[in-house]
Amino acid sequence: MATHAVHTKPRRRMEFDKHLPVDHRLNTVYRIGAGLIGAFLVAFGILGLINHIGFFDTGGNSVAGLNTNGTLSVLSIVVGAILLAGMVIGGNVASTLNLVFGMLFLLNGFLNLALLDTPNNFLAFKIQNVFFSFIVGLLLMTFGMYGRVGSTLPHDNPYWRARHPDAGGQEHPQVGS
Repeated sequence: MATHAVHTKPRRRMEFDKHLPVDHRLNTVYRIGAGLIGAFLVAFGILGLINHIGFFDTGGNSVAGLNTNGTLSVLSIVVGAILLAGMVIGGNVASTLNLVFGMLFLLNGFLNLALLDTPNNFLAFKIQNVFFSFIVGLLLMTFGMYGRVGSTLPHDNPYWRARHPDAGGQEHPQVGS
């Protein structure tokens, strides 16, 4: 039985932190997404702490239409501060933070949907919190993926160029190259 070595070009891994120039127009989208949602989360957390709600209280305390407790308030401040830091740093850091936290918000929504009306609902989620978590997760993922994925990325896009290094300056690269 003979084995054959396949000679192909080694795949290069894309390093996201090296492909987006500091002044690229996508940077604004990533920063706006991280900043708006981060600022809302920090404000929500501060308002929750100001109301002196118990740390693990699962009662009906609400702030801005969302149920909360001390734990959720502190967690909101921490996540909001991280997103605001991503906004300040900008670029791929903001984009990656948006993607990661977007996925975490979606997972959190599903987890807390399963925990509604159970004794394990330590973040005091109600259905409006679940909807909020889904919406924020989708928004963050949209902001994070904007300009990174898609079949119609312009050829001057740094992510398109990273995926097609052999295309050089071709306007329409050949399929299979």
